[in-house]
Amino acid sequence: MKTNNENKELNKDSNKDLTKKSKKESNSKKFKKIDFKELQRKSKEKRIQNKKNLKHGSYSMGAITIFIAIIVVLNLVLQEVPSKYREIDLSTQKLYSIGDQTKKVLKKLDKDVEIYYIAQSGSESSDIQKLLEKYEEGSDHIKVEQKDPAVNPKFVSQYTSDGVSNNSVIVVCGDKNKVIDNNSLYETTVNYQTYSNEVTGFDGEGQITSAINYVTSDSMPVMYTLEGHDEATMSDTLKDTIQKANIDIQSLNLLTMDRVPDDADILFIFAPAKDISEDEASKIISYLENGGKALIVSNYSSEEMPNFASVLENYGVKTADGIVLEGDTNHYISQNPSYLLPNIESNDITSSLSSGSRYILMPLAQGIVKSDNYRDSLEITDILTTSDGSYSKVNVEDMQTMEKESDDIDGPFAVGVSITENLDDEKETQIVYYSSEALFNDQMNTMVSGANYELISASVNWMCESEEDSNTISIASKSYDTSTLTIPAADASFWSIFVTAVVPVVILVIGGGIWMKRRKQ
Repeated sequence: MKTNNENKELNKDSNKDLTKKSKKESNSKKFKKIDFKELQRKSKEKRIQNKKNLKHGSYSMGAITIFIAIIVVLNLVLQEVPSKYREIDLSTQKLYSIGDQTKKVLKKLDKDVEIYYIAQSGSESSDIQKLLEKYEEGSDHIKVEQKDPAVNPKFVSQYTSDGVSNNSVIVVCGDKNKVIDNNSLYETTVNYQTYSNEVTGFDGEGQITSAINYVTSDSMPVMYTLEGHDEATMSDTLKDTIQKANIDIQSLNLLTMDRVPDDADILFIFAPAKDISEDEASKIISYLENGGKALIVSNYSSEEMPNFASVLENYGVKTADGIVLEGDTNHYISQNPSYLLPNIESNDITSSLSSGSRYILMPLAQGIVKSDNYRDSLEITDILTTSDGSYSKVNVEDMQTMEKESDDIDGPFAVGVSITENLDDEKETQIVYYSSEALFNDQMNTMVSGANYELISASVNWMCESEEDSNTISIASKSYDTSTLTIPAADASFWSIFVTAVVPVVILVIGGGIWMKRRKQ
């Protein structure tokens, strides 16, 4: 039996346990109450933040929707703006632009011209499409329309009986038309590694502008080329360059004719290897004295040609003996002083070439000098000139050295001149004379990125521009290839020394300095 004291102790312990348990339960309830309030607070904050995010998201979605709508509307508006205002041609050759000559032609156009683009749907050329768009925007008289040969197979037969390639162009004005086949719009060359043709240039602007001039004009200038004296032969490229200017080329034998034909706009004498007859010289001079135009080219020959020389001397010029060599390394290439890079003098003919960034390559040229006494009515203007360091090598047949010798003639010389003479009856004689056949060589022209033929076209145009209603045009083809870099011999020597000597020495010095610095550390 437990005693009273023992029972008291048990009760006391029991009460303590109950008190502890009660406090523990009370604390547990208190903690649980605090956690619930915190949870409610966090939940409320989260709902508020979600509302803010939703609100900001709605604003963002609305802003994005409005921005997209603005872009769509702006794009639709820009599509209605002419391409000349909304597109920038960043190509170096300005493949997708029209030049000043074309703009001038379109500005003075007073007849309606229709341009038919012959192309199957889905196989159009973007180059041609963009170019034709520029023409249509350039004049209200130009209308461009695409014709699908699969849909309209008989359309082309209205203008030509020949087959026409896809992506060709037909230019029509009234009863006149000109078909420009796709092969004429693009220039190609043969890759002799793959034995396949490669497209190297785009001649769309030149061909189309020339066609517009042709169909809107009443007549074409005629160039007669003198024959019968082993003259040089024009290459196909040179013929195309002249014919693209809307000039009709015809041959002329003065031995069988009384005079130069009355419809001759230009007489072309292309480097005869044999002398012309005295009678022919007289007919040529008579033509020129009546206000004729002539493009004359000579070539060095050991054979005497007094009758040919008499035509030139009648207009105040003659050739120096021998061929011109350059002493200035900035005026020749290929380590060959006879391959001249003459100065391009500024005048009406060379206005597009005399900027200083273009070169004319003229091998084996003779010096052109003025006669001692020529009539005051003649105006002789230099087109191409050599440097002060040039000289004419007289002893060409037995030349032992290219260095200047005592018998050689000091320069500078002209190697291209224009001659004009105003006549009493309001006529004007015009002559352009170059002293090297090689100026008209395709390879030489390629080496200077077409500048030689640009000069020839400009020379012909200069003579035709004085004619009423002249419709000559001269627009060079635009190359897809990187332009040929022509470097004078002086620059070639400098860069050769710089790359092979200066650069390695600089690298060695810098490397040696770095090595010494690291060694001392």
